[in-house]
Amino acid sequence: MNAQNDWDDVRYFLSVARQGSLSAAARLLGVNHSTVLRRIAALESAMGVRLFDKLPRGYVLTAAGEDLHRTALAMEETLAAASLRLSGRDAQIDGTLRVTTVDIIAMHVLPRHLAAFRERYPGIRVDVTIAEASLSLTRREADIAIRLIDQPPDTLVGRALSGLAFAPYAALPVAERHGGAPIAEGWWAGVDESFDHTSMARWMKGTVTADRVVYRVNSVAALVEAVRAGLGFGLLPCALADRMPDLRRVGPPVEDTNIKMWLLTHRDLRMMGRVRAFLDFMAVALGGERDLLEGRGGPA
Repeated sequence: MNAQNDWDDVRYFLSVARQGSLSAAARLLGVNHSTVLRRIAALESAMGVRLFDKLPRGYVLTAAGEDLHRTALAMEETLAAASLRLSGRDAQIDGTLRVTTVDIIAMHVLPRHLAAFRERYPGIRVDVTIAEASLSLTRREADIAIRLIDQPPDTLVGRALSGLAFAPYAALPVAERHGGAPIAEGWWAGVDESFDHTSMARWMKGTVTADRVVYRVNSVAALVEAVRAGLGFGLLPCALADRMPDLRRVGPPVEDTNIKMWLLTHRDLRMMGRVRAFLDFMAVALGGERDLLEGRGGPA
């Protein structure tokens, strides 16, 4: 094998180690299951050791695999750092820009600003990946992240554009049927346990008993649509719900949230032309919607 093939096999190895299965690694790499199996077998043959044990819970690293894993991670970080340094020298305002964010921003906040960005920078193609978990900017899975978090990791640079307010809402017929009764006594739609770390989930647990929650979902965008359909009350982002005439705000914004909208990139990419253009443009565009994002765009 040549050096390129050697590193390609190591990339397959790292993907299986991260995902714990051949099929998940294949989906991530955009290849079929047999290709991943063949690459792992080739690497094991070349090294003369078994790298994984296939157990009921998935592919688990052997002792030799753990040793290679440490070395491969160091190689990956070194190559990624070199790529970032070289890419950061590119001052051209064209090319592809990879942005990662969550569904509610990708669906309801970004599109109108991306259209304006496209008018100003027609040479830049924007690829948006919707992911609740943060993609790695260090490994160049994305160039820019727009995240709803309290504080970003130290490896990233950027700015907090605004807070993000949540308040209880209902579809108009639901709000009218319920009348003046306490909203906690109504039926609710909410998010599932994947959101347990958020202030949104803490408010729900402290306000609404579990027996009143009749629908749960792992997507805030899907939750918004469930509430619009009349499934029940829901705690929704004001930036979306206040712009929907078929929803009514039925309580004040939650006060204990520290969530902010952050616009982030890796420090080695911040001077790349297309990255800088996007950061500067979106800082103004999204910053101009601060009242809406922070819940001052609708009724109290």
